[in-house]
Amino acid sequence: MSGAVISRVQLGAAHDGDAEMVLTLRFGNGGETHVALDGYAVDHLMAACGATDADRLVGLGWEPVRDALQASSNRYADTAPNL
Repeated sequence: MSGAVISRVQLGAAHDGDAEMVLTLRFGNGGETHVALDGYAVDHLMAACGATDADRLVGLGWEPVRDALQASSNRYADTAPNL
């Protein structure tokens, strides 16, 4: 598998006090980055991966994470006012 994989899953607190999922992505060269997902993105990610438990995400590629972030962002696209 090329690209990054999910190496760790944690819970975090967003600035608004809501819970979020914080994923650690590990790259082939050993580098890591953290990605925070809001509830909408978490729901999308879990469904896309067929995961019923967050631990089942460990070892999966980063592509579903990218798609979950995009889905979360896109949910606002149709409601933005036209200026």
